[in-house]
Amino acid sequence: MRPGVVLALVSACSLALLGAAPRPGPEPLPAGMADTGGGSQLIVAQAPDTKATTGTVTWWDLRDGAWVRAGSAPARFGAGGLVDGDTRVQGTDTTPTGLYDLPFAFGIEPAPTGTAVEYRAVRESSWWCQDNDSRSYNRWVDPLPADCRAAESEHLVDFREQYAHALVIGFNYDRPVRGRGAGIFLHVNGQGATAGCVSVPEDDMRRILRWVEPGKKPHIAVGTAGGGTAVTRY
Repeated sequence: MRPGVVLALVSACSLALLGAAPRPGPEPLPAGMADTGGGSQLIVAQAPDTKATTGTVTWWDLRDGAWVRAGSAPARFGAGGLVDGDTRVQGTDTTPTGLYDLPFAFGIEPAPTGTAVEYRAVRESSWWCQDNDSRSYNRWVDPLPADCRAAESEHLVDFREQYAHALVIGFNYDRPVRGRGAGIFLHVNGQGATAGCVSVPEDDMRRILRWVEPGKKPHIAVGTAGGGTAVTRY
């Protein structure tokens, strides 16, 4: 063996014995975001790019100034991919990106034990109005008002699998813009991509509902891994 090789091996062993300084790990995803909603709970729904229909949902707690992952699940997005929430058009089957609050939860099945967020029971008379001409546009209605056409709305009880449990995503909710979209939820998986919502397996949806605490101002950030709709921009 050449002397130079021996010296190199000795140097490597010496460094190992001394202990090299550990490289810092990557920051938790929320730490790199422009805004997290000001609370201490955050759900992040991230797709690889705007054409994707699958990705990941992770949920996080802010503890002592640091974000700690509380859970993770595979996610599905709209059949039309993802698009910036400010430019979304209703009926395009796209999932709106952005940072949103979570007004309330609902479900055909009873709320999981331990659920603290407001949880509305879906009845035969429960609808989500998506009629652009209605005063109840993008609102839960029970019963369906006269100015909201059934053909332009969702009869919630008809979606027994998807709406077993759901959280309302506050997209276009506070001041609804007609034509931008209505009825965007985080709900249980159906048979494939969604019509614009975010979905996860039922067990994970139940875990999320038990985890959400209204007093911690939970929000959801929806976006992609990079580009103009990167989740870190929201």
